[in-house]
Amino acid sequence: AHENTGLQSQLPLEEQNYGATAAHVRQGPLTSHATNSAAKRHYLVVAVLCYANLINFMDWFIVPGILLDIQKYFELSDADTGLLQTVFILCYMLAAPIFGYLGDRYNRKIILGAGIFFWSGVTLGSSFISELYYWIFFLSRGLVGIGTAGYSTIAPTIIADLFEEGKRTTMLSIFYIFIPVGSGLGYVLAAGMADVTGDWHWAFRVTPCMGGLALVLLILLVPHRTQRRTASHRALSISGTIRVAAEKRGVRRTAKSTWCQDVVSLAKNWSFVWSSLGLAAMAFVTGALGVWVPLFLYRAQVVQGIVSPCLQESCDSSNSLIFGGITIGTGILGVITGAEAARRLRKINNKADPLICATSMFISALCLYIALMVAQTNILSTFIFIAFGELFLSVNWAVVTDILLYVVTPRRQSTAIALQILVSHLLGDAGSPYLIGIISNAIQAKNAHSFHWSFWSMQYSFIICAFVGVFGGGFFLLTSFYIEEDRKEAER
Repeated sequence: AHENTGLQSQLPLEEQNYGATAAHVRQGPLTSHATNSAAKRHYLVVAVLCYANLINFMDWFIVPGILLDIQKYFELSDADTGLLQTVFILCYMLAAPIFGYLGDRYNRKIILGAGIFFWSGVTLGSSFISELYYWIFFLSRGLVGIGTAGYSTIAPTIIADLFEEGKRTTMLSIFYIFIPVGSGLGYVLAAGMADVTGDWHWAFRVTPCMGGLALVLLILLVPHRTQRRTASHRALSISGTIRVAAEKRGVRRTAKSTWCQDVVSLAKNWSFVWSSLGLAAMAFVTGALGVWVPLFLYRAQVVQGIVSPCLQESCDSSNSLIFGGITIGTGILGVITGAEAARRLRKINNKADPLICATSMFISALCLYIALMVAQTNILSTFIFIAFGELFLSVNWAVVTDILLYVVTPRRQSTAIALQILVSHLLGDAGSPYLIGIISNAIQAKNAHSFHWSFWSMQYSFIICAFVGVFGGGFFLLTSFYIEEDRKEAER
């Protein structure tokens, strides 16, 4: 133990804090008991990260779950309502590269804890804003986005460090299942609290309490430092010798680069570039659907005469509850299906991952287009095709992240994830809710005000999502042309 401490103290300070320091090194092979104990700790860490990810996305989708109530309370137009989510996403994506830089160099547990604490506190505070200060509500959503970035950027890299490739895909799949599950529960929580209490503000007072529990679990159960799974550490764990670490130390020292050099290197990685653009198309579609679908379904039901126009203070939230359930179910099934399909097809085709993503994007775009076309006449068919559209979108979540993790070297992974978050949200859901709202407002302005035009304006503006989905499939096809070469380069 003293020898190991001495070796670590000889490393440069920034190398000791580079993402996370190496775990204690023991001479000789690890015992079976020690291996099992370490594995249990790793699974426990993943469980904590998954719970925090669940709360993260619940908080993300509380606003869409009670969007009609918020729109009425603050007297917002469609464009202003879409801007509410855009402010959140813009702050989230602009903060992501900063946290990516910090995550590659400093203690990640502290960054995770600070992010959870910050977004929980701001969310609780936003529940007490009156209708006279709508701009403060907009500001609070932006601040929540900053806190969310501190978590979403760092958590996947910790999972990548804890597991080798086979189990890593499985663990990442479990982690990303909580994206659609948390999103769906966000709708359910928001709609349920609004119905039970008669006041939508209470929806913002539940996730902060859950965030407090996540922070306690993070402090108690997640190690202060975790091992970076680089080639040198894998060799070290196999041989168990101090000599290997000393020999590799010089290699790591020469391999260091500045953040700008990392960005330039990633920009030359075409698999990373095209898959990030494909993810941006996914984010565009999911962002627009997540914000507007419950309101779109409400307007379709009004046109069909299924429900009456909402004139009272608390509106019917059944569409949010149903859409939330669809999001949970299709998300779980989609992520599991995508991970299993990737695991099986990789054995026969090295390009399986991007081809799976491309195929699912094309099918999803078709399903969403059909859903929009039948909305005015058959609301049940609309729900069904929206469910299939979300199912095929969810297939890609874990697969896209796994592509990044094996085409990018480990020491650039936090930076790569942060850049991918920046690009995908900048070109995706940072603008899509606002764009849909602007187009809807423009169509309504040119026609007489009526419930029919209120529905048609949303229907016409939504069609852009189907075309963006087709572009996303094309980007993933381009990824397949480069992925074998980039994977070999990362391994070297």
